[in-house]
Amino acid sequence: MPGATLKGLNKLLISAGASLLAACGGGSGAGGDEPQWQAGVYQAPDSYKSLCQAPRAGVSAITGQAYDDQPGSTQAENLWLRSWINDSYLWFDEVPDLNPAGYTTDDYFAELKTPAITASGKAKDQFHFSIPTTDWEAQSQAGISVNYGVDFAVLSPSVPRAVVVALTNPGSVAELAGVARGDRIVSIDGTDINDTTTAGVDTLNAGLNPSDIGEEHTFVLRAVDNSVNTITLQANSQAETPVQSVQIIDTDSGPVGYLLFTRHNYPSEALLVAAFEQFASASVTDVVLDLRYNGGGFLAIASQVAYMVANKSLTNSAVFEQLQFNSKYPNRNPVTGESNDPVPFFDTSLGFSLSSGQALPNLGLMRLYVIATGDTCSASESIINSLRGVGVEVILIGSATCGKPYGFYPEDNCGTTYFSVQFQSVNDAGFGDYADGFSPAGQAPVGAVELPGCYLDDDYQHAIGDTTEAMLATALSYRASGQCPTSPVTAKVSAPRQTSPRLIRSTWESNRILTPRGEL
Repeated sequence: MPGATLKGLNKLLISAGASLLAACGGGSGAGGDEPQWQAGVYQAPDSYKSLCQAPRAGVSAITGQAYDDQPGSTQAENLWLRSWINDSYLWFDEVPDLNPAGYTTDDYFAELKTPAITASGKAKDQFHFSIPTTDWEAQSQAGISVNYGVDFAVLSPSVPRAVVVALTNPGSVAELAGVARGDRIVSIDGTDINDTTTAGVDTLNAGLNPSDIGEEHTFVLRAVDNSVNTITLQANSQAETPVQSVQIIDTDSGPVGYLLFTRHNYPSEALLVAAFEQFASASVTDVVLDLRYNGGGFLAIASQVAYMVANKSLTNSAVFEQLQFNSKYPNRNPVTGESNDPVPFFDTSLGFSLSSGQALPNLGLMRLYVIATGDTCSASESIINSLRGVGVEVILIGSATCGKPYGFYPEDNCGTTYFSVQFQSVNDAGFGDYADGFSPAGQAPVGAVELPGCYLDDDYQHAIGDTTEAMLATALSYRASGQCPTSPVTAKVSAPRQTSPRLIRSTWESNRILTPRGEL
């Protein structure tokens, strides 16, 4: 395996996340010792670390580590955020220096990012978010969150709204209740999906994002065959299955491997290795990697996937990604304290869900078909970029990816885990400028990097993995002919959109999906 240390990589995350999640609550100062803000003067982050308005006691139920919280204040938490951002944020010199007095931590954190925009006009930093630490630990390490096991796609946030089932998790309460891909929401708890009152929208949001185990909501759903069904779903602690629909597809020119990959989390390591071992045993000649709903995760797992795909002659001693931190840290990782060595193409298991050191299967391919949408983000885009960097052809089927060549190390403080961009990634060829995403050629949005492939919308009328489902059918057709098909079976091809349908994931999502005006 190429030489590099793993220290810190099991923490390294590059993920789409969500930008509206709540951080710590507010609170008043702690008497006369309240730390003060001074414009332009930044103390070391450790000066304010773990000085909490509401200190935790005991140990984490997930990690078993004792909390180190001490009595503090919201002001101290905000000053820690300010110093932490100034120290390690990629664009620290573009952040306004605001007096934290009077801000809650969530409001203050929201201000601590660059206001710059990209070539397409979208925010340069769309990835600044936080979640409760207990939720983060459960989701990242065990793939668990409170949900029904269903992902909804908001096709139209404005009235007339359209919210459709994109995916159900195998064995989840949603799947067992009969919820299926393509079902459209008619109402939730008696409230029509097009209700514009504040109370009505509150009801819809509560149903879309349950917060407590045992919470029940009743959905009226219109199925693909136009039948209407009323289903009551009870939220539970649901573990996501990040690798699904693994199959070998027989074609006239050889077997093709297919899998849906939805999350670069701990459980995915073992599932991915099992899938690629199946592909290797079948001697597949190509792989269709379906990343349409994969918002990212751990970079080391993305590296493993890329290694298992590519010809070893291309990845041996090559750089999967080189992290570039801010100007204060040209040669050192500010989080781990280590030398900023490149991330290799990992060729063994790393201990996420398999014991460390096991040799990974390798398919030796020179090309990869990737199914993508605007929900394909971060670590998923790293697979695309890193393979292109060593000469593997990546053919893109679907629409433009989200555009996140950036990443972060999750950081807990006072019960909230913060995600703030700390590095940009570049591939073996030194390329990492895809802030407006990768897109199939011909209809790419402004600023996107064009790849060979076909532009088309997601097809909610067919099951994931069905060879007649539009994106998979198009990938297989392109593989056979080298051209994008024009048959209606490939679904309606639309003009490129600057924004994609919003996916309401069963993890990492905002508690506010709709507003009375129908906005996201």
